[in-house]
Amino acid sequence: MGLLYSVITGSGSYVPPKVINNDDFISNEFYDTNGEKLTTPGSVIVDKFVEITTISERRYADENQKTSDLALIASQKAIKAAGIDKEQLDYIIFAHNFGETSHDNIKADIVPSLAARLKQKLGIKNPATVAYDVLFGCPGWLQCVIQADYYIRSGDAQKVLVVGAEVLSRISDPHDRDSMIYADGAGAVVLEGRESDTPVGILGHNARTDAYLYAQMLHMGYSYNAELASQKDLFIKMNGRRLYMYALDNVPKAIKAGLDKLGLHISQIKKLLIHQANGKMDDAILKRLYELYDIAEAPENVMPMTISKLGNSSVATLPTLYDYIINNQLEGHELNTGDLVVFASVGAGMSINSFVYKMP
Repeated sequence: MGLLYSVITGSGSYVPPKVINNDDFISNEFYDTNGEKLTTPGSVIVDKFVEITTISERRYADENQKTSDLALIASQKAIKAAGIDKEQLDYIIFAHNFGETSHDNIKADIVPSLAARLKQKLGIKNPATVAYDVLFGCPGWLQCVIQADYYIRSGDAQKVLVVGAEVLSRISDPHDRDSMIYADGAGAVVLEGRESDTPVGILGHNARTDAYLYAQMLHMGYSYNAELASQKDLFIKMNGRRLYMYALDNVPKAIKAGLDKLGLHISQIKKLLIHQANGKMDDAILKRLYELYDIAEAPENVMPMTISKLGNSSVATLPTLYDYIINNQLEGHELNTGDLVVFASVGAGMSINSFVYKMP
């Protein structure tokens, strides 16, 4: 009898149809961190933003959609693709960071858990389907996959739905240039246990949290516009320059550590699926990763990207990226049986995680 491995048997994603182009931000009044209004023309700010991030557009949820609504669509697709009975799910693990945001209320709403709301919306009656949330910054969905893998390998679960959904457009300060980075979306996978004499599915994972020095690089704060700040609503804030340097210094080393644990070399990896945080930052991470192996240039097409059109939807970027590839929605990218794939993410905390996956 072979060992038990966790295999993705179905995936799904939901990208809202509402497209927000960079030109839509030109008329915004932007302020600096000191509350001083920027005098730089909006067109110049937008052009500089594209140069730094590669983002040209992003997707926003409709006013009548909540976070769990996006998750429902992605989950239904994943369950259908897996061909399973939803009542057979042992766990629903839901990654998010800002709860059930609504168009008219951005304050935290996390009771009941989003996983419980999703279970109800899916119409699952089985009380043995345990539903809970994970808050772990942008790497949340990947961390949920790690937890699901432990459940499956231990024999505690056979089928797990792992979801990541976020509506970042509602917790982004419209007077902060960083607001142009964020987007909305949802992604989900069904993981199932599979006995195999040869390794398949999730081969191993790696995670770290560097909170001592870096916990506050992503945090919640008032608007940079004093008038909006007086309303006491909290928005996501970022120390972009320090975050960039942290990621560049540590993400490549964390990915290599995960590969080293498995005795694998970067040359064996077919695709690197990295959290879609910033296009230029991800390019720099990729270059630094291959330099750790004394390889001057990364192979072409090794790192699929969606951020230029979809923006940064936090926990939803990785499952959405994977789903796009599996469903042939990302030109020039495909995954075949036996291919080795690295999933990696970095985000608030600061935390980094990764796992290596062998396509079944």
